Amino acid sequence: MTFPVHSYRDAITTMADGTIKQINPFSGTQVWTVPGRGNRPISKPVKDPQPLTDEDFTHSCAFCEAFPLKTPPEKSRMIKGHDGDWHILRGLLPSEMDQTQAYYRRVPNLFEIVSYDYWVKNYGFQMDSETAFQMGRYLADEQGRQHVIDIVRTRMNASGGAGDTKTDEELLELAPTYFAGGHDVIVSRRHYEDGATNTSQLASSGTMTPDEHYGFIAFTIDSMRDLYERNRYAPYVVVFQNWLAPAGASFDHLHKQLVAIDERGVQTDMEIQKLRTNPNMYNEWGVNYASYKNLVIAENDYAILIAGFGHRYPTMGLYSKSATSEPWLHTPEEIRGMSDLLHACHAAAGPDVACNEEWHHKPVDLDIPMPWRINVKWRVSTLAGFEGGTKVYVNTLSPYNIRDRVVSAMYRLRAEGRIDSTIRIATECTPARNVLKYNPALNV
Repeated sequence: MTFPVHSYRDAITTMADGTIKQINPFSGTQVWTVPGRGNRPISKPVKDPQPLTDEDFTHSCAFCEAFPLKTPPEKSRMIKGHDGDWHILRGLLPSEMDQTQAYYRRVPNLFEIVSYDYWVKNYGFQMDSETAFQMGRYLADEQGRQHVIDIVRTRMNASGGAGDTKTDEELLELAPTYFAGGHDVIVSRRHYEDGATNTSQLASSGTMTPDEHYGFIAFTIDSMRDLYERNRYAPYVVVFQNWLAPAGASFDHLHKQLVAIDERGVQTDMEIQKLRTNPNMYNEWGVNYASYKNLVIAENDYAILIAGFGHRYPTMGLYSKSATSEPWLHTPEEIRGMSDLLHACHAAAGPDVACNEEWHHKPVDLDIPMPWRINVKWRVSTLAGFEGGTKVYVNTLSPYNIRDRVVSAMYRLRAEGRIDSTIRIATECTPARNVLKYNPALNV
């Protein structure tokens, strides 16, 4: 039995009754949007919000700034210097942490997806000399040593490992996990918005200023680069953000995650196969097609944002226009351009919409270029038996619903000065024909 081969030109089909059928040209995912459901609210405000005390801003969860030792040992932090610029500090001891205010902290995940032991036992991984020096320095510090003991014990107790029965020396045998592991968390400083009065006013990506969001993105990219450099066995670092419980977040405190893995992932492998047959597919099947269908939401000189099609959840697709594939090799201006549009995405959705942020980039061992791109997915529906039985996904919002909601919100936010003023919205954008310059054939 053979299945029909769909051209990217068939990606969106509107039926006579208004049903919009979509096929994702990169993954082949089939999606239907049924008419009459696009105007439903997508946000879920906090029920029965409670008044805030001053302590709530700093003591609400283990990620809050009052509890730097409730997370594993900090690898680095992003601060704002007296010069007004962003700076990264690395390898602080516990006694040094209160000397600066961390806007963002990079800490190991207490419960790794891919463990340190995985790399050691499967690949013979050894931590680099710089990391080994920092671990020795941290454990030689009395407060640092106790911190590591407490963290390992907490981990063992939570996983049924009877940490309370272990000696300090036995617990310290697991210390390398929290210095040289490959699963990190980027924790933002705020739990609630500055000036919040109740528990509904969580601090999200969209409530930051554009400059604060740039620091968040630049710090995440630095962490990605660092994971690649310290693990020769990892061809790919997965970067994602889960916002609110319906999107998989365990804390209602803003954070991103990075996981070094020894595979490229099924989706990336599928895209690479197609990319070898059409090196320009991200232009042709992505932004060019979106432009022809009037689905370009916004752009600036460095990035472009479209309403996604063929996704299981309502999605926006953000693409870097850079000729460089690796995010950590982008110029500060290129990173800022991506950050500004990503910030505007989150601001337009609002902090009450659960969403995932999925980063995609060229694996370090791939021989052909691909653009850095980010999907922002609104987790506003629940997959059920229909989807499981047919693999046809019913999406409550069509690409056109997404475009209209976000464009309207962005016009308002720009007028209020809450997103970058240089962002061009909807019809202000130039026709998108091969604006992604990752393909060397376009850079002549």
